[in-house]
Amino acid sequence: MRATDPGEGAGFTPAAVVTTGSADPAAPLVVLLHGRGSHEREIITLTEQLPAGPTYAAVRAPIAEGGGYAWFANRGIGRPVAGSLRATMDWFRGWLDETAPAGRPVVLVGFSGGAAFAGGLLLDDPARYAGAAILYGPLPFEAGVPTTPGRLAGLPVFVAQGEHDTVIPRDLLDRTWDYLTGESDAAATARRDPVGHGIAPPALAALGAWLAALG
Repeated sequence: MRATDPGEGAGFTPAAVVTTGSADPAAPLVVLLHGRGSHEREIITLTEQLPAGPTYAAVRAPIAEGGGYAWFANRGIGRPVAGSLRATMDWFRGWLDETAPAGRPVVLVGFSGGAAFAGGLLLDDPARYAGAAILYGPLPFEAGVPTTPGRLAGLPVFVAQGEHDTVIPRDLLDRTWDYLTGESDAAATARRDPVGHGIAPPALAALGAWLAALG
């Protein structure tokens, strides 16, 4: 694994980025976004069970919280403060656009709070991404990004949720599921497993197959 230190942006201190996989600057870039209170070195371990070929980059969120880091200020669990989300998305895009110039495929994989952040990035600029995985988290509804019908038309999206998740409010999970598998018009692959707020092994295997199919 290679550790890098991208430049400061949007008033935030530089974020740590840990990478693994291909060193080819033209390889697809899969960006891993950790959950609230976690960090980049935890989520990068998922790559041990994901397909070879892409470059994997786990980015540390810019807001220190609870011994870890967060992607945005909350107005309730799973409900980002719009101004905070905009600031961190702009910061992230500064890093991404330098790391992966236009033409390099970029796929987002977010867990929990990282899923909400990935969803915000995707909804804000769908054309920038080759796909996104929204794992055990909600989309950032009413947070300043569009959730209009057809917003993600044809875009590959992987959705995984736990049937017994008691961390993310069920209404947000259901709304996320309904939007991504319905009116967004995304090319959605969706599954629910009999687990709580954690990645089920079959879901991780399905994520790997989905990434492999993206090429």
